[in-house]
Amino acid sequence: MAMSLTSADTIDVHAHAVLEATMGAAGPHGPELSHDELPVFRVGQYELHGVRYRDSVFMEPDLRIAAMDKAGIDYQILSPNPLTYFHFIEQTDALQFCRIHNDALVDMTALYPDRLGAFAAVPMQNIDYAIAETERAVTELGFLGPYIGTDFGMSLNDPALDRLYERLTELNVPLFIHPAPANIDGPSGDKNLQQFDLDIIVGFAASETIAVCTLIYGGVLERFPQLDVCLSHGGGFSGYAFGRMALAAKKRPWATGSLKQDGAFEELLHRLWFDVHVHSDEALELLKRQVNVDHLVFGTNFAGWDQQQHNVRTEAGLYTDNARRLLRALS
Repeated sequence: MAMSLTSADTIDVHAHAVLEATMGAAGPHGPELSHDELPVFRVGQYELHGVRYRDSVFMEPDLRIAAMDKAGIDYQILSPNPLTYFHFIEQTDALQFCRIHNDALVDMTALYPDRLGAFAAVPMQNIDYAIAETERAVTELGFLGPYIGTDFGMSLNDPALDRLYERLTELNVPLFIHPAPANIDGPSGDKNLQQFDLDIIVGFAASETIAVCTLIYGGVLERFPQLDVCLSHGGGFSGYAFGRMALAAKKRPWATGSLKQDGAFEELLHRLWFDVHVHSDEALELLKRQVNVDHLVFGTNFAGWDQQQHNVRTEAGLYTDNARRLLRALS
């Protein structure tokens, strides 16, 4: 029997792709990928040195499938590279890039439809465009939902986003959120994070934690009870900061009456989904104490610097049914 999302024993929801067709698709912002011995990937004013994208798992589906087999992963959902969200460039340029990206990504997954699915890039600087591209990606290309960053010029609880959230519930697809480094095509961010890769080591976790708080404190989950949101890396520091976050929901002056009710914060936190790519057993156990374990899904950051270096079939299999529920793929 052919494998599929509905029959796979292991599902990886955290796997980025890089697409040759998108090179230069954002005009002066790139992206550009050199052919040098030590490659450089330029996006806007950001340069990533030494990561070989060409002739690698990121760009070659045959290599990806072989690596998935070795890692024990049956099915993988490919997502945009966070370096190329382009959430701050001119709106029409962003829409053009996202359309080129999503067309190229569906072509990649079509080579192995029994092993690969996709999440869509969307232009968050224009919510009408974001809704339109989400609709196209889901209804025409067969994508499983949109994939966005944490920073695009408005907070996740901004009322301007309510139309997008409402459309996601109508389309019956989840929203995936994964941070990107600052200083690509938008604000420069905290200079303290611009050394030692602290932007991805610490900055990502801070952004994910802020996203969790914003979705809960800002009333998004209350306004949209059918909305499913999945955050990368276990929601950042949420497992560790749970007590402080829950206490603030009861005691800070901005807390709403509904949020101050006993168990309200915990109930809303249990609505959120998280991938379990948190890098240690201790961190995962801490996360499991605070969130809904039935809303945990498996992720690897496949081929990235922090991918697990062993066969993950046993541990990934623990979360397969959760992933199918999140991705609306129950048989």
